[in-house]
Amino acid sequence: MDNNSETENPDNNSEAKSGESESLETLDTPESPSQPETSETQPSYTDSTPAGSVDNNDNQSPLPPSNKKPSFIKQLQKRLNIYLLLFILIVLVAGGIILVAYVQSRQATLKNSIKSQNLSQSALQQLANSDSTVGNNQSVLNVESSAIFAGQVLIKKDLDVAGNLNLGGTLTLNSIDVKGASQFGQATINNNLSVAGNSAIQGSETISKSLQVGGSGNFSGNVSAPQVVTSGLQLNGNLVLTHHISTNGSIPTRSNGPALGAGGSASVSGTDTAGSVTINTGGNPAAGCFITINFSSPYSTTPHVLVTPIGSSAGGLSYYVNRSTTNFSICDASIPPSGSSFGFDYFVID
Repeated sequence: MDNNSETENPDNNSEAKSGESESLETLDTPESPSQPETSETQPSYTDSTPAGSVDNNDNQSPLPPSNKKPSFIKQLQKRLNIYLLLFILIVLVAGGIILVAYVQSRQATLKNSIKSQNLSQSALQQLANSDSTVGNNQSVLNVESSAIFAGQVLIKKDLDVAGNLNLGGTLTLNSIDVKGASQFGQATINNNLSVAGNSAIQGSETISKSLQVGGSGNFSGNVSAPQVVTSGLQLNGNLVLTHHISTNGSIPTRSNGPALGAGGSASVSGTDTAGSVTINTGGNPAAGCFITINFSSPYSTTPHVLVTPIGSSAGGLSYYVNRSTTNFSICDASIPPSGSSFGFDYFVID
């Protein structure tokens, strides 16, 4: 069908060929140097050559570059970056202004609340020569140099020390209230010391006078004391004594028994805990008790009484002991010899 169309329209084919030759001549024709390049001098393309295609003919010039505008999203990103930087800069400047205003307002408040007053040389001379008042209770006295007070210093209100307080002499206080931790190299307390809470002493403690403890006392280490006086002593462990046991207390009273005989006598020396008894028989003694020793303080239960005869004469007796919570008696089961002397030692423990 195409061949027939070509044979039937020879004129159309010739016209198309002539059009192509004219367009090629137009491309090969150089531009005039005198005329500037405009849109009218741009090469024209026929329908047979689509836009953007390159002909194989070497004489044909390349297509001009396309002037494409950047997309809307890229333009928006560039604008947003600029706006973000401007916003951050504005925030920083505003923050700096607010900080400077706050510092200035604080300084102004402090200056208005407390007024400071420098002490001049003339004021120092005036203070040295007379008793005068400098400033008022609403002002602050600044002394830039060191100050030495030859006499006494009286502070009617509180004393605030920003640095360390060094005292070369003694410190006398009616009362002291320490809120935090306190360290004392050496402290002497002439009157009472009251500690409401717990107290921890890391080093040794020396108490010149008596120590009174209202509650219980717990000692994890050894307790050394030349003398311990207590109304009661309870030991949960063994009692180890490296020295003698000495008893002290009131001398108990006594009463004579029928074993002394006529004109016989008896005496006691010691305490409720330990002591000695001396017995002198008279005429016609009888079997029974020589002496009854009455305790100064009764025991809560019947105590254990140990009686030891002194010498062979006392050892030859048929002695025995009667005991109770209030007293004990030294007796003889047989008739003792008349006009004789005997001695006994006793030890009483509850």
